[in-house]
This record gives sequence, C-alpha cells and structure tokens, in this order.
Amino acid sequence: MTATDISTPRPRRAGFYLILTGLLLMMAGASAPSPFYPVLQAKIGFSTAAMTGIFAIYAAALLVTLLIAGSISDHLGRRPVLSTGFFLLALSMVGFLWAETVTALLLTRVLQGVASGLLLSTLNATSTDLEPANRPGAAAIWNSVTPLLGLALGALLAGFILDYLPAPRSIMFEMLGLAFLALSLLVWLPPETAPRHEGLLASLRPRVGVPISARDVFFRSAPAVIASWATGGLYLSLGAPIVSQIFGQHNELAQGAVVSLLGGAGAIASFSMRNHTARQITLIGSAALAIGTALSLAAVGTGSFAFYGASVLVAGLGFGLSFYGAMRSIIPTVGPGERGELFAALFTVSYTAFGLPALLAGMAMPELGLKLTTYVYGLTIIALAGTAWALRRFTVRD
Repeated sequence: MTATDISTPRPRRAGFYLILTGLLLMMAGASAPSPFYPVLQAKIGFSTAAMTGIFAIYAAALLVTLLIAGSISDHLGRRPVLSTGFFLLALSMVGFLWAETVTALLLTRVLQGVASGLLLSTLNATSTDLEPANRPGAAAIWNSVTPLLGLALGALLAGFILDYLPAPRSIMFEMLGLAFLALSLLVWLPPETAPRHEGLLASLRPRVGVPISARDVFFRSAPAVIASWATGGLYLSLGAPIVSQIFGQHNELAQGAVVSLLGGAGAIASFSMRNHTARQITLIGSAALAIGTALSLAAVGTGSFAFYGASVLVAGLGFGLSFYGAMRSIIPTVGPGERGELFAALFTVSYTAFGLPALLAGMAMPELGLKLTTYVYGLTIIALAGTAWALRRFTVRD
C-alpha cells in the first residue's frame, strides 16, 4: 500500500482511531510503573533519589532517540517505525515483569524510553496525516487529550490492580505487553502516509530541527510546553513518595489517583476548550498551572491530602491546556513531509522539561529532603508558568 491509498476514507478513518489507541496505550505504559515503584523499592531496596533516577533515565533515553531518529518516519515511512517501536515497547514490559535489581529496572526504562522516542513523533505525525477530512482540527485536540488520558488510565489501573488483584505485576505488564505486541502488527493495516524518500542517513545526525514555517510559532509556544511537562515530571517522579511520606497515604490506588487526577483533569479541560483560540487556551492553562502548583505546595505544608487532591485538579487543568494551546498553534504550520521533524522537536523540548528537573530533584533530595526539594521544584514551575502567561498576554496576538 502506498501513500496514494490514503484517499480511501474508511481505512483512513479507521487508521486515525487505531493510531490514537496506540498513543493512549503507550502513555498508559509510561505511567503504569509509577505506583509500582514504592513496592519495588521495598522489595529491592533503593532510595527515593534512585527512584527519580529510574524515572529520569526513561526521559533521557527517549530524548536521545528523538534527537537521532525523531524524523526517521518522514524518510522511512510511518508503519515500519511504528511497528518497531511497539515491538520494543512490548519487550520493555517483559523487563518490568522480571526486573529484580536496580540495574535491571534502569535497563528496562532505557528500552522503554527508546521505544517511546520512536513512537511519540511518529504517532502524532501519523494521526495528523490521517485526520478525517470532515473534522479539521481533530488531530490537534486528540493528540493533546489522548496522552493525558493515557497517563491517567495507566496510573489508576496500576493502583487498582496493586490493591485489589493477586499477582498485580504479572497482570499489569503482561496485559500491556500483549497489547503492544498486537499493535506492532496492527499498524501495518492503515495506509502508509509518508512514502520513502532520500535523506535518511542525514536525518540520523543528532539535532533538533524545526521547519522554517513553524519556527516563530514554535519558539513562542515553548515556555508553555516547558511549564506543562515540568509539571508532569513533578507528579510522576515525586508523586508517589509525596503521597506516602508527606501525607501518610500508603494505599497504591491513592498514589496512582494523583497522576490520574492530573492527566484526567487536563484531558477534560482540553476537550472542553476546543472551540477557543490557542491564545485563550494558553493564557488560561498557564495561569491554572501556576495557581494549582502554588496550592499543591500549600497542601504539602499543611499536610492535608484532600487539599492536595484539589490542587492537583487545578494543576491538571493547566497541564493539559498549556500543551493543547501549543499543539493548536504549531500543527497547522507544516505540511505532511515535515510533521515527523516538527513533533520530534516538540517532544524533545517536552521531555527535556519532563526529565531534567526530575533528575536534578533526585540529586538534590539526599541533601534537601523530600519536602524542600518539592518546594524548589514547585516554585520553578510557578516561575515558568508565569513567564509563559506573561509572554502570551503581552507579546502575542492570535
């Protein structure tokens, strides 16, 4: 099947929803390990700082892969890259199933990061390629909502399985592994949307390339993206320790629910704001991000878990809307042959903001302690969100 086949409406529409399902499950696989970390910490014996390292190495592997192979699907075709990515993701689930040492967990997270790096830009580019002709803008909204729903689903399901089902590790990671293996085959069914063309070897040079047509919009959207994904990194890396050590909630479902509140609130807010302008979405999102983070730091200070849950809802609104506003701004600026490159650059920025603060927090925690590290991390997010709001409010007009 060639790129000319994409004119067939039914395979195109079915492919669009299949790709979104793959994106949902990939992000569920990214958040599902988080509730398991305290369990593995108690079983294997590693520090909270090591836990953030296990989290951060995933983002590092993902970033390296994006830098080297983020635009590879623009040259090799979408389907081979998607199939390879989902197969590697299935292997990483086997790693989570059997890992009994910190080294094994680190290697598993590296494999998961490589797979996710191949998939992130390619899934977003493919869903944009396959966007139904009668639903313009559908790719932007669903490429923003679906990852947040996936984060929420993975963490909540993992917490539920941990608390209420026998052999939770086997159930969680075998289920995800089989789903990813099936997707590695199913992605060959939709039409190919990016025919092979020359320049593959040149595209493998590590770089962050933003197409010329997208550069202005990309760089003015970057502060909101950084603030948004730094928030995701805070809750996915430190969320479980905060819930258990600061609020005394040792129930795994409660720990998973924090990530679910963040992602779920962001998804609902993004869908609800789909008829607003990108500027309005970004302004509301960055304000909610700053306010929600400030409230969460106040909750940490008071020790109120209920207050903390409410603050995460507000931060989640900002998490989703800040990223959605950026997506709405940049997607229309490029054509099909540049989408892999554009999304690779976008997610390089996103996952740098996602992983680097978490890594620095892990390094600082032995000296500062969990609570002070959380304050420093949170105040950084408030500053970033405030900067994003000010730049959009006073310098940008849509």
